[in-house]
Amino acid sequence: MSLSEDFRLPVACPSCGSHLMRVSQVKNPDDQVHCASCHRYVCLWHEAQEILRKGPGSESEALIEKAVNRGNR
Repeated sequence: MSLSEDFRLPVACPSCGSHLMRVSQVKNPDDQVHCASCHRYVCLWHEAQEILRKGPGSESEALIEKAVNRGNR
């Protein structure tokens, strides 16, 4: 059983360029979001939620995010 959940952000990791991020399943506003690939700290969960609310920058990003995040929202 995993205690974290992966999701996709429209903003890429500054270190490796991956869009796949990881957050604890609890998802408290101050939980840290890390890159699922290189494990670098990216932002806090409440900041990630705001990025997700703003939406993707393009139609292709929207399709990718819909496919990856379909069960996580």
